[in-house]
Amino acid sequence: MAREKAAVVWSEISKAQGLSAVSLEKSIRTIPDFPKAGIQFRDITTLLANGKGLASSIDGLADLAEGLGAEAVAGVEARGFIFGTALALRLGVGFIPLRKAGKLPVPTLSEDYALEYGSATLEIDPSIVDDGQRVLLVDDLLATGGTAIAGGNLLRRAGAVCDDALFVVNLPDLGGVRALSDYKITANSLISFKGE
Repeated sequence: MAREKAAVVWSEISKAQGLSAVSLEKSIRTIPDFPKAGIQFRDITTLLANGKGLASSIDGLADLAEGLGAEAVAGVEARGFIFGTALALRLGVGFIPLRKAGKLPVPTLSEDYALEYGSATLEIDPSIVDDGQRVLLVDDLLATGGTAIAGGNLLRRAGAVCDDALFVVNLPDLGGVRALSDYKITANSLISFKGE
């Protein structure tokens, strides 16, 4: 119920401020056939460079996070660091970085996962996660869900409770929301784009 309420609240606030999902969509550049033919790459660089759009996206994520009881925010390297850190500051909680392989100088937990167009590994320093800590996973974009599932698995293996994930962009045709649901993680996003 809190999740549905948050989405409605953000919609009402953004309209009152003259912002909308449409204006956020227009702030995101689409690059066809990158990194391979048939992919419509949703480039958030243009959103990040747009002060009003960036502020609106953080406001929206904060509204979606309301009522979720996050005690920390985790973000996936690299773009998840941008939105996740800003959201953690807004919520007054700590930030847990989920790093690419080989970046941490301490013993880590790691998780391999498939991407839409390849594979990768995420790592976490488990010593920075408190047992039973409620951690909200944040990233810029949800496609197939592989990255978010790996992040959720890592957080859970480190002892966290990770039941929710927030994204700026969702590509619903790629099934990420359903894939996360299979892992008992509820996904919400600010905007959606059709296609890949």
